[in-house]
Amino acid sequence: MSKSSLLQSYKIVLYRRALHPEFFNIQERRHIAHNDYELEAWLMPGGHVLRFQCNGLCFTEIITPDDRSLPERGQIAALPCAGERDHEQEFPEKVNYITTAQTETLTDHLFDSSYQEMLDFARETGALTHEWIDDDGGRCLSMIDIQRYKREVHVQSYHLNGGCGLILRSQTIFEQTD
Repeated sequence: MSKSSLLQSYKIVLYRRALHPEFFNIQERRHIAHNDYELEAWLMPGGHVLRFQCNGLCFTEIITPDDRSLPERGQIAALPCAGERDHEQEFPEKVNYITTAQTETLTDHLFDSSYQEMLDFARETGALTHEWIDDDGGRCLSMIDIQRYKREVHVQSYHLNGGCGLILRSQTIFEQTD
C-alpha cells in the first residue's frame, strides 16, 4: 500500500457498546480492573481496540487501517487519523472520552531510530507490543502503554509501518466525572 493510501485509510472509530473479538486479528491483549472501571486492550497489526466499562456502561475505541468490516450499530464517531485530530465526547452518564491522534511520515533513518526508541520504551515500561514484517519487507510495530488513575485511564498507542515510514500516535483518556 502506498504511503498516502495507508495514511488516508486509518480511522478512529468509537462505539457505545462492546465488539466481538472475531472482528479482529488480535495478537496481544491486556485486561485491567481498577477501582470502578475496567479496560481491555487488544493489539493487532497496525491497530488496536480499547474497551472501557464502568457503572454498567461500555465504550469501545478502535484505531484501524481498514474499517470496512466493522459494524455500524452502536457507532458514535468515525474520524480520519491523517494529520492531527482531537475529539472529545461527554456522556450524560458522567463519562468523558478524549482522544488525540497524530500521523507523520519519516525518512528511513529517522523511522529506524524511532522504531528502536519505541522498543526500548516498551521494554522499560512493560508496554504491550506486537512486531511484524509487512508485505514490502518493512519492520512494523504496534504498541500500547496504559496508565491507571483513580477515576480515569490514559492509553498511549503507537503504530509504526516501516514499508512507508508511517508513525501514528494516539492518546486516549476515559474519565469518570462527578
